[in-house]
Amino acid sequence: MEAGTFVEELMSREDYEGQVAVRRTLPPREAVFGTLSAQLHPQVASALDAAGILRLYSHQAQAIDRLLRGRHTIVATGTASGKTLCYHVPAFEAALSGGTVLYLCPTKALAQDQLRQVARFGLPQVVADIYDGDTPSHVRGAIRREANLVLTNPDMLHVGILPNHARWMRFLRSLRLVVIDEAHVLRGIFGSHVALVLRRLRRLARHMGAEPVFALASATIGNPGQHASALTGLEVGEVTGDGAPAGERHFIFWNPPLDESKDGRRRSSNFEAAVLLSELVAHGAKSLAFSKSRIAAELVARYASDRLPDHVSPAIAAYRAGYLSSERRDIEQGLQEGRYVGVSATNALELGVDIGHLDGVVLNGFPGTVASARQQAGRAGRAGQTSVAFVVPQDEPLDQFYVQHSDQFFSKPHEAALVNPDNPHVLRPHLGCAAYERPLDPHDVDLFGPACDEVGASMVESGELRERRDRLFWSAGRPPAPDVDIRAAGGRPYRIVESTTGRLVGSVDSARAFTDTHPGAVYLHQGETYRVTQLVPEDRVALVSPAPRNEYTQARVDHDLEVLSVDRSSTLGDAGLYTGSVRVTDRVTGYQRKRLPDGEVIEIADLELPPQTLVTRSVWYTIPESRLLDCLEPIRPDLEVALSSLHAAEHACIGLLPVFAMCDRWDIGGLSTYLHADTGLPTIFLYDGYPGGAGITDHAFAVAAEHVGATRDHVSHCPCATGCPSCVQSPKCGNWNQYLNKPGAVLVLSLLATGVTADTAP
Repeated sequence: MEAGTFVEELMSREDYEGQVAVRRTLPPREAVFGTLSAQLHPQVASALDAAGILRLYSHQAQAIDRLLRGRHTIVATGTASGKTLCYHVPAFEAALSGGTVLYLCPTKALAQDQLRQVARFGLPQVVADIYDGDTPSHVRGAIRREANLVLTNPDMLHVGILPNHARWMRFLRSLRLVVIDEAHVLRGIFGSHVALVLRRLRRLARHMGAEPVFALASATIGNPGQHASALTGLEVGEVTGDGAPAGERHFIFWNPPLDESKDGRRRSSNFEAAVLLSELVAHGAKSLAFSKSRIAAELVARYASDRLPDHVSPAIAAYRAGYLSSERRDIEQGLQEGRYVGVSATNALELGVDIGHLDGVVLNGFPGTVASARQQAGRAGRAGQTSVAFVVPQDEPLDQFYVQHSDQFFSKPHEAALVNPDNPHVLRPHLGCAAYERPLDPHDVDLFGPACDEVGASMVESGELRERRDRLFWSAGRPPAPDVDIRAAGGRPYRIVESTTGRLVGSVDSARAFTDTHPGAVYLHQGETYRVTQLVPEDRVALVSPAPRNEYTQARVDHDLEVLSVDRSSTLGDAGLYTGSVRVTDRVTGYQRKRLPDGEVIEIADLELPPQTLVTRSVWYTIPESRLLDCLEPIRPDLEVALSSLHAAEHACIGLLPVFAMCDRWDIGGLSTYLHADTGLPTIFLYDGYPGGAGITDHAFAVAAEHVGATRDHVSHCPCATGCPSCVQSPKCGNWNQYLNKPGAVLVLSLLATGVTADTAP
């Protein structure tokens, strides 16, 4: 398939409705090679020659040189640029010289793929194996005794290796290199947990006499060195110049056409993605379609198959979490062998699992970050052939922002991966885990940060730790790690149980339990629809029963917010800009049932649920009342207009914050008010949706001028008249998207978008 001709053919059809909003051709790129300053072990050099690797790309040579000299390094280059070789070579060097190596992969599938790659080099002295939850118990002892390269995931390191470090003494005291693959995935609360797991690893290795070098690999992000340093607690240098060759790449933003019957709303991206996938398959192009949900992945596969002749449709398959591992392996192998030509997948196939060479990729909805979008699109053309990638935006602010500002998609990313290991809600359980592994002493402040003393003292007071001769010991007999979920925001999740059978259907984070599983809520799990019949907070259980598939529910939430501290302040023109700690109190007061697919309201019901409290981090903007009313003069400066304008501006700011911070709109909460009790002024708050914060709104303070300016431009350019899901409406609005004034939001955002002065401490 010739990619350019394929796109022209799509645009020339009678049913084409102007979907091509952006078309960009990235020219092929020649390789840039580099040379090593160090001499490799003869067996490593021979293994590279045998694998056909006769020269190194410039970034590979630079990274390998740094790591062999003992310098912590992160490599942040494009997909298919050969990042794995950057750490394979130092790993082999370490193993052949008597050291051990630990590979951390965020998924089990990626660990399996890395093991296959290591084996291809055929170095018998490199004894590599996987140690994770799937490893049979009868072989675990042999791995601990014999392996010098162990592949695992952060969860197993946290709960299986570190608490049992005495069994791993041989491995840990010889630890030379720690590899962290796909480091951009380690962000937010999960990344904050992993950062503390890594500090626990460094602490035990140091006790046993080892100071390992850290090698990290990442997709292209805005702050690779800073992120790697925050993850490891070390100074990490970055390698970002990509010397790998690339074939010609065609990028198309295929925007679903507007639905003339609905103001500003667009046709389903599922349908458009299915059309593109079916056309690629019909042209013989081996292709992947990525969707953001399991249901969407299944629907795209079904729609695409329905569009193809019977003898072709079996060449399309769906791929997602929840399938048996044998089914997933069959699909991966089928793509490599050509039995499947098109696969509709979730991001389970985004990371570097080897699935052969692809010609085309369809992104059904912007995946949330430019890094992920490039990662997914980069699955095509890995053999250097011409490839095509379609981005099918949804009715979301972030999706439509990149349609309007495509240059920012193709330029250096703004997005910063953020972690906050100082969050006391995350630090506290890891101090307990560390104390169990080895009593804490004053020197550990260097590893765990200045908050260690305060949190440790609190744990002594609560009885979790006991103090003896300036050292802190874990009080309980059993290890704490199994009770600490490093992928959760804190608090035990709620179990979702089918009421008639007692079958466990799923779970939901405690922070979202009242909004997602309140009595009467419709809960969707793996394509099945359930209605919540009872919520039992004291047991953290939601009981559900099967329900019709033609409706969904949306909770109504009342918010209250109290400012606890002001840590930094600045100005945005005449407006105030602040960041600090806040206490948010939410109360779910009702819900509405809506019919699919038109969203018609079937019923509105009241609820009485206890309030939930969240202490977290926030950024907020204050506007003098007179300036707010003056700026709204063109439309009608009364109280109702002011409130609805602030509300719409709040929604828009939440929707565009992921342009600058690697997060999802569901990670951020908001509140807007005409007169806030603590500020005495019209105020817009944005806050982290996690106890203690994840660093998102602290970053929003630092990029406030860019963020607000981008938000103003996006809302003002949206083609709708009164506000739509692409600009000021939000799927998580506790007021059901009532009282939103789009023209007023543009005026408020224009008032804010006037620059930032130097910040000051209060």
